[in-house]
Amino acid sequence: MNQVPQQQPAGQPAPQQAQPAPQQAQPQMAAAPPVAHEITHGPSFAMLRFDLAPNQTVIAEAGSMVARHSGVNMEVKMNAGRSPGFFDKMKAFVIALIRKVIGGETFFVNHFSGPQGGSVWVAPTLSGQIAHRRMNGETLVLSSGAYVAHSGEVDMQMKFGGLKSLLAKEGAFMLAISGVGDLWFNSYGGIHPVDVNGSYVVDNGHLVGYEGNLTFNIKSAGGGLLGFVASGEGMVAEFSGQGRVYIQSRNTGSLVSWLSGILPG
Repeated sequence: MNQVPQQQPAGQPAPQQAQPAPQQAQPQMAAAPPVAHEITHGPSFAMLRFDLAPNQTVIAEAGSMVARHSGVNMEVKMNAGRSPGFFDKMKAFVIALIRKVIGGETFFVNHFSGPQGGSVWVAPTLSGQIAHRRMNGETLVLSSGAYVAHSGEVDMQMKFGGLKSLLAKEGAFMLAISGVGDLWFNSYGGIHPVDVNGSYVVDNGHLVGYEGNLTFNIKSAGGGLLGFVASGEGMVAEFSGQGRVYIQSRNTGSLVSWLSGILPG
């Protein structure tokens, strides 16, 4: 049986169908503009110059400054991120102390900025290369002492590596860096990026850092007991997954061993 549609009485407006409420756009954090910079004298004795725009800020490892324009101000802060409240400041103090004692980083960092902008020159402690990476939300884990500077919404946290990090001679803690902004890090010698897809082996003394989606295990370099004792390779880090590993062309441990052999006892 067919139903006859009811007609709307004359003079009355037709009923309107309910419209779905408009969805409000979620606010997104605007990424800070990249810092203009130049890396010179590399790869052996690299120096990094920041060309800061007015009121643009860059944060660098304490003791790394070489020079700066007089219009650029330097403010010293604890190496623990932003800390607006009293308890946050106490927490920041503890974190900065941990980074200094266990993580190999400095207790303080220097914040450079100025109302008119200007240039700042920084350089790492060891001779070697400086690499730049634009962070876009991913995580990069750096070896102790590899951090140089950063800008933007970048967060740094100590990452506990456990026994495998100790065996890898990277220390129990490494530095996990994430967020959006610019990051600069250094090595002893040249830096070489390797894109891993599967498995990859790195000598523990040549590791600079790796992307956070990679995992690694510590194992013997191979060759059985003789290879472990006589090859000079010792333990290696075997990475698994897909991501990038940064390796350095020189080994700090080898430098220390060489110096120990020629210095008077």
